[in-house]
Amino acid sequence: MSKQAASLTLTDVTVGAVCCSPITEERIPAETAGTLARAFKALGDPVRLQLMSMIASAPSGEICVCDLTPAFELSGPTISHHLKSLREAGLVDADRRGTWVYYRARREILGQLASLLAVEAPAGV
Repeated sequence: MSKQAASLTLTDVTVGAVCCSPITEERIPAETAGTLARAFKALGDPVRLQLMSMIASAPSGEICVCDLTPAFELSGPTISHHLKSLREAGLVDADRRGTWVYYRARREILGQLASLLAVEAPAGV
């Protein structure tokens, strides 16, 4: 299987709705768990988590790679590798504009991940 074919697409889990009930309410189907696990795995790296935070919190809704790279003591190719992992996990979209690439968080995907982990305190606690 090529690396391109292995790219993750969370949009096929659901369209316009929460992907699944919180994990405390029901079991996740195997296929959904596999898809979501790739997204969580991408966020499991500290650099990728920081990049995701910078992208998602960008005031204009997007951020240039030229603004991401200087925030780390890593080479440009290493930052590009981490950004590619976030793209392949379906967490960000990217657009090339001239020599720069701009990244946007896929907020609907972040919402799906957050809803999966939404846990309410039991009554009486």
